[in-house]
Amino acid sequence: MATFQSCIPGRVTVYSVPGCPHCIQAKATLGALGLPVCDVDVSHDAGLQAQLMELTGSSSVPQIFFNNIYVGGNEHLKNLAPEKLGQLVLMVTEKSVPTVAPPLPAGNSPESEEWSGGEFKCERNAFADTVEELKRSELIGSRRRGLRVHKNSFTGTELVGWLYREQDCTEHCDQTVFTAVKGKRYFDKRNTLLRLLEHDPHAALNSGEMAACSPVKASELSEALRNLILKLYSDYLSTDGKSVDYKAMSQSLCFKHYCELAVQLQCMELLSLSREEKLAFFINIYNALVIHGNLRLGFPKNIWQRYRFFNYVSYLIGGEVFTLQDIENGVLRGNRKGVAQLLKPFSKNDPRLQVALPDAEPLIHFALNCGAKGCPPIKTYTPQGIDSQLRTAAEAFLENEDGCMVDSVKAEVKLSQIFKWYKADFGGTDEKLLNWVVDHMGASQKKLNLKTLLSAGNVKVSYMPYDWSTNSAD
Repeated sequence: MATFQSCIPGRVTVYSVPGCPHCIQAKATLGALGLPVCDVDVSHDAGLQAQLMELTGSSSVPQIFFNNIYVGGNEHLKNLAPEKLGQLVLMVTEKSVPTVAPPLPAGNSPESEEWSGGEFKCERNAFADTVEELKRSELIGSRRRGLRVHKNSFTGTELVGWLYREQDCTEHCDQTVFTAVKGKRYFDKRNTLLRLLEHDPHAALNSGEMAACSPVKASELSEALRNLILKLYSDYLSTDGKSVDYKAMSQSLCFKHYCELAVQLQCMELLSLSREEKLAFFINIYNALVIHGNLRLGFPKNIWQRYRFFNYVSYLIGGEVFTLQDIENGVLRGNRKGVAQLLKPFSKNDPRLQVALPDAEPLIHFALNCGAKGCPPIKTYTPQGIDSQLRTAAEAFLENEDGCMVDSVKAEVKLSQIFKWYKADFGGTDEKLLNWVVDHMGASQKKLNLKTLLSAGNVKVSYMPYDWSTNSAD
């Protein structure tokens, strides 16, 4: 976010990415000097990353300019001689920004993007009126099966008969608004008990009502949701992306709008998503769903609660239920077994398998936030330049001591537990894992140290404890 003080004509430009520890340190140092800092987030834009390389000869962040004077990274800033630093500060406070200074992109960071109010226009689903009539009918009631009584239920035969008599609608009605009380949905078998999704006590978080929209383009709905998520993150996320003000968010009008718009995911056409759109959409939805789940159900406090949380919290998307596990391991990891999972998320006959990526994408592990302090920072992603955005996120994660530590004396590399849990995604062996890590690190002393260790051989790999405490800002 750009912050300007009207009494100072110049500025300091910092090219950064969310969650980068050196970026945070540099901005804190500059802020303490009382300087007007413009933070340019390069994680969303491949063009900005190319511009950064052209300006500085480096892709690592942060990169710092005092007006048009290039200083370098955080280490360069810290090592500036007091006299030189004083001269730069004086220049910014006394001289206007020259035309040769790095240009500022419009809307470069999530915090600076405008929010349209969350309005999303669509064609009304004609079957929505039918469902309203059904809820007012006498069809819905209590049905007994054995010793149990199931409220708000009806049989498949009763439903088909009612639709035929009252609505003249049997073949073209939207059947995704119904769910089976137990087992599979059948609409023509007498003993099958059904209920509306909004009456299902175990329903997805966005199924409390029927989507009023006709099937909508995935790209349009995805962008509308992303804009709302950006607004929420701008207002209730810490500057480093590591903590969330859940209490304030839950009471906000923006979160109410988000929940309303999330209902329309029910009728989203997922098969039209490209690979890049799929990556951005499901990463953004995963992170938002974690927050939604924490607000609705509370924070999981132990291993069993976490297991249930990730296998239970879900959205209904395109007529199918996707849990957090389904999104991460089914879609984004190419239908691989997750931690403590005995089976793949999707069977060969599961329609959701059509949505899954063909292969696991290792970089998603530095974009998904599970609601714990040990997770990567929360941010949003766009289909345009998604691969470079994810690589930048990986570089920032590995630069952080919580993600990777290199001990040259002990010839040891300590990594986040993420690399242990998903080792298969990074090659499956210590050697392939370390080569992947060094290939995805930004230019830094840590990378040079790791390269030196790898060339010497006999590097020990260990994993740091994971911080499962909640990322609540309270």
